[in-house]
Amino acid sequence: MRAVYGWDIEPTKPFELQTVDHLFGEVWGGRPDTLSVRDLRLVLIGMTVGTGQIDVAGLQIDTALRLGEVSPEDLRHLVTFLSHYAGWPRGAALNSEVEQIISRHEAAKSEEDPGS
Repeated sequence: MRAVYGWDIEPTKPFELQTVDHLFGEVWGGRPDTLSVRDLRLVLIGMTVGTGQIDVAGLQIDTALRLGEVSPEDLRHLVTFLSHYAGWPRGAALNSEVEQIISRHEAAKSEEDPGS
């Protein structure tokens, strides 16, 4: 789970154990010769935007930015790209989500390094 989100949880219930083992061990972990975590995350972002799950896309976008998998410019390009395929209303919602996430990350960076 750390490789996907940058943090771990300690699963205690059977469903949590199965989810963490399978989803994060096999599905996200994959094999070395397959898609990277970044690639899988971009596919997941596209799928969640396409199905209108902007909040779920936001979690993935926030993580991708925090882990350095994408830049703010990458995210803005992704908004334009996905708007053409998912529709402008979803694209507009995604744009709002992305800009809020970028603002939060920039504010957090400013707090960490006030001289920048």
